[in-house]
Amino acid sequence: MELNIADIFEAVVEAVPERTALVGATTRLTYRDLDKRSNRFAHHLLDCGVAPGSFVGVLSHNRVEWLEAMIGCFKSRTVPVNLNHRYVAPELRYVAENADLAAIVLERSFIELVDESCEGLPLLNQRLVIDDRTPGEALSYEQALTSSRDDRSGFPTRSGDDLYVLYTGGTTGMPKGVLWRQEDLYLGPLGGTSRRGGPVTSVDDIRRRVPRDDARQTALVVPPLMHGTAQWTSLSPLLSGGTVVLYTEHHFLPEKVWELVERERVTVLVMVGDVMGRPLAEALERAPHAYDTSSLAIILSSGAPLTDPVRDQLLAQIPRLRILNRLGSSESGTMGVASGRGEDSSNPRNAKFAVSDDTAVLDEALSPVRPGSAVVGRLARRGQIPLGYHKDPSGSAATFVVDADGTRWVLPGDFATVLEDGSITLLGRGSTTINSGGEKIYPHEVEAALKSHPDVFSAVVVGIPDERFGERVAAVVQARPDRSPSVEDLIDHCRTMVAGYKVPRTVKFVDEVPLTAVGKPDHRAARELLVNETAQGGSSAH
Repeated sequence: MELNIADIFEAVVEAVPERTALVGATTRLTYRDLDKRSNRFAHHLLDCGVAPGSFVGVLSHNRVEWLEAMIGCFKSRTVPVNLNHRYVAPELRYVAENADLAAIVLERSFIELVDESCEGLPLLNQRLVIDDRTPGEALSYEQALTSSRDDRSGFPTRSGDDLYVLYTGGTTGMPKGVLWRQEDLYLGPLGGTSRRGGPVTSVDDIRRRVPRDDARQTALVVPPLMHGTAQWTSLSPLLSGGTVVLYTEHHFLPEKVWELVERERVTVLVMVGDVMGRPLAEALERAPHAYDTSSLAIILSSGAPLTDPVRDQLLAQIPRLRILNRLGSSESGTMGVASGRGEDSSNPRNAKFAVSDDTAVLDEALSPVRPGSAVVGRLARRGQIPLGYHKDPSGSAATFVVDADGTRWVLPGDFATVLEDGSITLLGRGSTTINSGGEKIYPHEVEAALKSHPDVFSAVVVGIPDERFGERVAAVVQARPDRSPSVEDLIDHCRTMVAGYKVPRTVKFVDEVPLTAVGKPDHRAARELLVNETAQGGSSAH
């Protein structure tokens, strides 16, 4: 079986050419339109000497050109590279060099950043600029497409071994390029093994399974396409005959999201954890009858934790919703899904994830942890997993391991326990684990406890230096609007949720909790804030 993303997309185009494939701010493309425009992009790359296997960067906010370029890369057997538009020059330079970029698609507003970051790179000789209504001149993306042909002739022969790369956010050190075979990507993160009717067996099989128009999925993708959550939840509908609606605002505005749900009759809303879930829920609370959400069947959260309190807020407004809290990473794809409230009495506000046969929690000897043993191990996945990190053999060896039976596993870095029923409770990343007097404390569970308080909007928990215990638990807390919880309120609340040694001993209230460029809690920034505040004697403590 040879499953290539471009081949699959073209099969869907042949099945439903006039169906709406992609909706942007002011653009609507049918499958035929999207196919032709991505053909033009692919031909332009090849005609300009960009060879198959070369890496092509995309530096843009969400827009239809992002996905056009991505599909065009797959058609030409080049490799699209996600460039974070929040990068500063050294970070962009690092990725451009690491990927040996041969071409870059960018919005005009990023020209100065690219000029500063990519000066002197010997292989980067193609820059295609998307008009985003900012001043400047350069080779136009639209001009490049117009000058190319829109047919499929002359493309190189493809295979399931063609590459897909996803650069991670670089939570420790610089970003890493996770390399996937396209067939593994399709059967794993893109859901090819879980399609209706059973596992996919061929491209012809995919073509036959494209659903009727009234049964198609319409997915509103809110996260930025520079991250895996958005890419995978866009590609999955496009490879099965669905419609993708892109959230194209440059800032997250929950009211705009609900307006799109109503206007486009969205069936699946894709978001990122509490950072999006809480504002979405509160927008509905403020105006419960302002938006028609009757089409919405599923909210899919991925990329950051969605806690039970936020899930409950959403269900209170739309009780019939199915809310899926997806567990996974750039290196693993989906490892588990939580669709109900946590029931573990020792950790009542942490989600329980139901996992597939390919997901396990491994101990230090790479043996599966026994259910109900309370042993903390590392989350792992086998089966369709990446080849490794691009140009990083040592990082690949540490993350992609082989057990005594010869099974290859990926260890993304999360710690977890296995419950009696085989489900798992996620405890958080090892890099953020707090060691207080020999007790290991995982920030995720303490953050969940804090965020379950009715006056708390968000929280980030870290360890800060302590003379007696080595580290103590500290928290940066953002209160909900017009609420003023006290430190004592929060500590008393946490004592009902987690063991006493896990309760924060230092709490600092802030207007906004620090977030990384991908919208996840920034533990490093929170720790610096708390350490500096404590050194000055100004942090709230109990």
